[in-house]
Amino acid sequence: MGEIVARCASKAKLAAPDLAGASDEAVDAAIGEMAARLSSARAKILAANAEDVASAEAAGMSGGLLDRLRITEERLEDMAEQLRLLASVPHPARETPVRDLDGGLRLIELRRPVGVIGANYEARPNVTVDVASQLVKSRNAGVLRTGSAALRSAMALLNEVIAPGLSDANIDPDVIQLVPTPDRAAAGALVELPHLIPLVIVRGSGETTRELDRRAAAHGVRTLAHADGGGVLYYDVKADHSFAEDLITRSLDRLGVCNRLNLLLVHRDVYDAALPGIQAALDKAGVEPSLPPHDHAIGYEWALDSDREATVTIAPVDSLADALRVANEETSGLAAGIVTTDKKAADAFISGYTGTGVFWNAPTRLLDGFKLRGVPETGINLDRVPGPRGPVTFTDLVLRQFAVVPA
Repeated sequence: MGEIVARCASKAKLAAPDLAGASDEAVDAAIGEMAARLSSARAKILAANAEDVASAEAAGMSGGLLDRLRITEERLEDMAEQLRLLASVPHPARETPVRDLDGGLRLIELRRPVGVIGANYEARPNVTVDVASQLVKSRNAGVLRTGSAALRSAMALLNEVIAPGLSDANIDPDVIQLVPTPDRAAAGALVELPHLIPLVIVRGSGETTRELDRRAAAHGVRTLAHADGGGVLYYDVKADHSFAEDLITRSLDRLGVCNRLNLLLVHRDVYDAALPGIQAALDKAGVEPSLPPHDHAIGYEWALDSDREATVTIAPVDSLADALRVANEETSGLAAGIVTTDKKAADAFISGYTGTGVFWNAPTRLLDGFKLRGVPETGINLDRVPGPRGPVTFTDLVLRQFAVVPA
């Protein structure tokens, strides 16, 4: 596996200067061509995806994961529209004047691509296009590795959409590589090549992703990691019950995603009165409540449970401060929201929550690169250190370099 991944990385590294030196017009033309080919190669892409879905169904994949795996006509058009929008987004300036220095010198800040960026992600075919397009827009070469369930779809997207789109814009198609094997050992190999792949986007959920993060650190490879998810909603004592119930239903439109409603914390003073409406909202979404006493950790992520993914944990809390303690200390720190008509309470919740995204009278489902920033994301970074946090897009995939030149 190490040799297979290294060959992909070497090809990408060799082609990387061609992309790094491409004009803004060429980069945007490549992304535009990818959008066009999602339509012209529609039949081949859907056929490959149908094979993936059939195999996954036969293997007993859960409904939520099958939903993430499946490409429909509508989703294909959504992917194309996102690419068209990405192509239209202006490129950040490659150099920015900072200040004049003594001796007739001037300081300039330059934006440089990383070089080759790896990406390991779950069985979501659209991520192949999302990540590849973000890498191209940021002028980084890439080595992509997806799970076995989505490999046929990913190969079709690479061969029918991404590589031809790059070629049509006179950019070396080798800049985007896809590891051509379903072997899980390839994921480990991807994070053990610091001389070829210094940064890896690690998407997925659970212990497998955390283990990749640890292996990367041991080999001197940096990661943008997204291991755990699950949205939290605090139902405040001054919540509008009808609005809150609608918000709960809207937060569960898809179950196999990280930013869905996972934990509902209800102020104890309104718990009994609110529970029937909450139950009706869950019924509307086809979801069951997990009520006290719980036989699981309160932040347990239901999207990862193939048997009980259509579940939301519900728990009473004594105060807003208690809700913040639970959200900050007993969940992943992905996203939390408050539903209330009280601005003072909302401000306190926003100030007190330390996670990646915080919401007032809005669903945590909005924590998404396209929904928040208008472009596809490579993933959601949960790090609590300086650097790109939240939905990561092409503007984050660069290095800062200082240049001192004559004024």
